[in-house]
Amino acid sequence: MTEGKLSFKEMCAEFDVTPRTLRYYEYIELLAPEKDGRARWYGPREAARMKLILRGRRFGFSLEEIRQWLEIYEQKGTKAQYEEFIRLADRQLVALEKERRTLGETILDLRQLRDEVAGTLD
Repeated sequence: MTEGKLSFKEMCAEFDVTPRTLRYYEYIELLAPEKDGRARWYGPREAARMKLILRGRRFGFSLEEIRQWLEIYEQKGTKAQYEEFIRLADRQLVALEKERRTLGETILDLRQLRDEVAGTLD
């Protein structure tokens, strides 16, 4: 391994992603590893970006939103990136709260129907 860099295989293991996922993130330009022949090397910048990508996916952001958000940093810096993050986070929080309410209602409905059916077996 090159000092301070992860190989393709190590990157997959470190972030628990499939090779296909890692290749796709490169293809859509979320990641840009150094290439030495067929070997790919991921430095601290790529590892940090990968953490942000995975966190963004966990929060429900699309890959395109994440790509654009990362690009803001490259073009306009931290302040603009933070402002965009706040906008995206506010929007996503509203969507997640709605999902939580819907899921809660669905659980209650399912529990009630389950109890009714169980009651017919007594």
